[in-house]
Amino acid sequence: MSGWGCPHEVQNKCLRVNNLPCNPGMKGCVLFGRFTWADESKNRPAGGWGAKELKRPEDDGTVKSE
Repeated sequence: MSGWGCPHEVQNKCLRVNNLPCNPGMKGCVLFGRFTWADESKNRPAGGWGAKELKRPEDDGTVKSE
């Protein structure tokens, strides 16, 4: 059986992400965005990070006259 060891993990803390407890795939981790995780919060949205944001009508560049 084999395993993977992260070079940034020391005593269960991530040296890359402000010494937070190691959580593979968390934002800032070298694995972030490279794999599909069972925990959906670790996965990138299908359309990219801005895909779920709704645009407001005033953001389309037109000027409303009142």
